[in-house]
Amino acid sequence: MRATAVIERWSIARPFTTARGTKRTADVVVATITDGTFEGRGECVPYPRYGDDPTHVAAYINDFRGPFERQALLDAMPAGPARNAIDCALWDLEAKRSGKPVWHLAGVAEPTDTVTAFTVSLDHPAAMAKQADTHRRRPLLKVKLGSDDIATDIDRLRAVRTHAPPTRLIVDANEGWTLDALRQFIPAAVDCGVELIEQPLPASADSELEGFRPPIPLAADESIRDGANLATVATRYQTVNIKLDKAGGLTRALAMATEARQLGLDIMVGCMVATSLSMAPALLLARCARFVDLDGPELLAADRQPGLEYNAGHVSFTAGVWG
Repeated sequence: MRATAVIERWSIARPFTTARGTKRTADVVVATITDGTFEGRGECVPYPRYGDDPTHVAAYINDFRGPFERQALLDAMPAGPARNAIDCALWDLEAKRSGKPVWHLAGVAEPTDTVTAFTVSLDHPAAMAKQADTHRRRPLLKVKLGSDDIATDIDRLRAVRTHAPPTRLIVDANEGWTLDALRQFIPAAVDCGVELIEQPLPASADSELEGFRPPIPLAADESIRDGANLATVATRYQTVNIKLDKAGGLTRALAMATEARQLGLDIMVGCMVATSLSMAPALLLARCARFVDLDGPELLAADRQPGLEYNAGHVSFTAGVWG
């Protein structure tokens, strides 16, 4: 077998801003594994938060010489985007060789039409109100917050709620707050009906959440990678956001979901900004997740074709995307 990788750059429809900065393009690495007859593909997003770089990830995959077996891969490579792309390519390859869909091979339920969050990018309150008004008919919005001015973050949230009154809301602070800011934010979040607050504190400050019992569940994102620290995370959070680029592939992500549920944690399935080739493997986790956030392709100026089907805040599989 042989693995190759290419870097692709996809334009984002409008500047995508979080507490960490603004993105205008999505740089992805696509791995292809061939056995000479069939080939499988997997896509990953190198994430600077963890020191990843597209050039290095692509070179790592191009130099990869095995093992070409998913369980052995877990021991041979560290978690991260390169392993994710290779793992997903191996799943895709097996599906094509066997003629069976990946969900069947993985022993999970067939993916169905699923509600996905749509992200309201961080901006000043009036601009976020405009975004919310545009997407007010979607079933679930994810509101990006996390500035160092908690009063303005509260104004942002209230602006979104006012302009999207029937929509369910979750919030993502991207490590942008202190515990004191979180405490100030929670009453407004309760008033606005927020259902989840994602990664409010920096991962390095997680210990401050020990014994904190908020009225709204907290989700670990940057604080959870391949799940090695799940038992500790379960003492600080109520939900874990599983992203394949952090977990290092679908194989590990499926095991993480099982381990998290055994610890009493709810599951969120998340993504980076990327194409449907990244989202399709993650969609296999949707049936066990309380929250699904796989809107990456909707944030792009255009998705790859064929792609997943996105319609009014729902996402579903279409033939030929992956697996």
